Amino acid sequence: MNHDDESELFHRLEADMATPSVPDSGGDVVDLDRARSARAESADPSADRSSDPRPARSGVGSDGGSGDPAERVMVDGPAEVGPGFLGRIMGAKRRAIVPLWLRSGTEFKTAARWAAGHYGHLAGYHALRSPYYAMRLAFQSPRGAAKFMGGTMRWVADREGEPVRLASVRREDAAEYLKLSRQRDGRVRLRTLITVLALFVGLGAALAIYVLAPGWLQALSVGAVLLAIGSAGTQADAPVITRAVEMTKAPKLTSDIVLRALGALGITAINQVQSKGRDGFTFTAPITRDGPGWRAEGDLPYGVTVTDVIERRDKLASGLRRPLGCVWPEAVPDEHTGRLVLWVGDQDMSTATKPAWPLIKGGSVDLFKPVSFGTDQRGRWVDITLMYIAGVIGAIPRMGKTFLLRLLLLIAALDSRAEVHTYDLKGTGDLDPVGERVSHRHRAGDDDEDIEYALADLRELRTELRRRAKMIRSLPRDICPESKVTSELANKPKLGLHPIVIGVDECQVWFEHPKHGGEFEEICTDLVKRGPATGIVLLLATQRPDAKALPTGISANASARWCLKVMGQLENDMVLGTSSYKRGIRATMFSWKDKGIHYFVGEGADARIVSSVYVDAPTAEVIGLRARRLREAAGTLTGHALGETFEASEASAYDLLTDILAVVPAEEPKLWSEVVVARLAELRPDVYGGWEPEQLAAALKPHGVNTGQVWGKTESGKGANRRGIERSRILTVIAERDGNRDAG
Repeated sequence: MNHDDESELFHRLEADMATPSVPDSGGDVVDLDRARSARAESADPSADRSSDPRPARSGVGSDGGSGDPAERVMVDGPAEVGPGFLGRIMGAKRRAIVPLWLRSGTEFKTAARWAAGHYGHLAGYHALRSPYYAMRLAFQSPRGAAKFMGGTMRWVADREGEPVRLASVRREDAAEYLKLSRQRDGRVRLRTLITVLALFVGLGAALAIYVLAPGWLQALSVGAVLLAIGSAGTQADAPVITRAVEMTKAPKLTSDIVLRALGALGITAINQVQSKGRDGFTFTAPITRDGPGWRAEGDLPYGVTVTDVIERRDKLASGLRRPLGCVWPEAVPDEHTGRLVLWVGDQDMSTATKPAWPLIKGGSVDLFKPVSFGTDQRGRWVDITLMYIAGVIGAIPRMGKTFLLRLLLLIAALDSRAEVHTYDLKGTGDLDPVGERVSHRHRAGDDDEDIEYALADLRELRTELRRRAKMIRSLPRDICPESKVTSELANKPKLGLHPIVIGVDECQVWFEHPKHGGEFEEICTDLVKRGPATGIVLLLATQRPDAKALPTGISANASARWCLKVMGQLENDMVLGTSSYKRGIRATMFSWKDKGIHYFVGEGADARIVSSVYVDAPTAEVIGLRARRLREAAGTLTGHALGETFEASEASAYDLLTDILAVVPAEEPKLWSEVVVARLAELRPDVYGGWEPEQLAAALKPHGVNTGQVWGKTESGKGANRRGIERSRILTVIAERDGNRDAG
């Protein structure tokens, strides 16, 4: 080995041994004061960084890569950025000072009626049984007197201290025993004196009452003593006074119960949070009583939506140990999708006692004002204004769809100005309490004559729609400022702008008709779109809420929706609107016993769960008779209810496709729409008068016929392309339609 290399090695080892042994942490030592100063300066855009050569140690470069450390900027501010204290106060939600039941006359009357009925029942129940109570107490008075005397003697003799004195005897503690004995002697002397004084006072009072008091006071005194002594003789397992009202034993909703139930849903995000010792649900308000139930509100973990909880409602009810009809999770419309409101009722919504419907025994209706038709989970009334709407009711069979439609028609019938048209396409007579009593047009069944009758009526209604539109347009602005029918205009018979309400049960029979389905769809779509402003209301009910039974043009423009139990997402969204299922509005969660319970969309509010008023057939008959008397008094009973016949055969002896073939000869295979409309107006002025090419296109669309560019010649002989029809397409559609009908 080279000695120079050996010397160098020894020198290197010596230098290493002289160096202090400090473990390498893999990082830099940071001066916290200097780092905080640098962070504050980086957050201040006006700070001059040229004087500080130290680079920022965290952040990203302006180009998104690692870059030069001197060019890195901080991405997290040094302090919370947001509205100040005043801004948060101004944006805070204020709770109502006066509760809803005090601000609403209807709610106050309901609460007052309930309180009066409840305490009146208590008073009557116990008043009727008071002689029995008195008799039982009198029979128990000897036992009560013996218990009273025995208790008094034990108190005078200081029997409660005897176990302590006996314990001192067993311990042979003479000093303690003498001390306890002297204490007992003092108590006995004092209590004996009190008892003797009370005895003399009691005997003196009894003698005074016997000698001086009138007979009624003597009887009252003896009775009071007997009842008091008898009460003392009552046994714990045999109470004299029984309960007049059996209270529902619903457990109080607590935070522990809510967290337990949410943890049982099987939602991964909630379970992960709870496994780390946290709650998994942040309460944003105290759990409070809300009507006949409890209300809890809070935020779910990040990524969990209210929809996730709603679709597990059965598991939530199991976790809460409550019936399914008591548990109603809801979203908060104005908040984020993770804000949950959980309302847990004391009783199942389907079996809970509901307040009496105000119109069940009397009263009339103004269709331009809200009318109560059901209650929500909390027992509060929910209103509907039948004017300016078109409505759709959807449900599977046997869930209360027809009853709900009949209820709405009964409300319409109680406005004596309203002209009611009822069509029971199921044919069971469920709408007869309205149809036979007050309806201007009424039919039950789906035979050919029933279809022809209804089609003729709809054609008349479409003509009436056009007349009303012209009438409204011709009225001065000071009389009709909003260009729609008002209650004041409806009160003027000369204008003919009274409300018209059309109710159709099982409407899919119309729209799926092989011959007239297209025309039914075209007229109903027009009534849904333009009818509300002219005072015409169309209410359609179906147990098959799909695209065929409920055409998109109708369902998309109906402003009021009632959806009872349905089986799938498609049916749910057909009735309640697109994406309702994704937003947690799911009528699929209703159980089979939730008859009459539905989601209601209307009145300018978000979807609400409502239990409609139950009106059976006999009650509906009574209300229908009352509505008829109102109309007879007002002189507005017309049409079918008055016994008038409606000849539908002559009015319905034509259809659009056949009329087009009549005015478009074979020599003209293609023809402009404006020419077709003019010829149709000459053929049937009462039907096609005033039609425009756009109306012809809209009327042909339900039949599967589209207008397109057609070559033709003007009066001057020049050729041009304009919107028109092909005669061959009309022939094909008629052949397919009649062939399907014959096959059926």
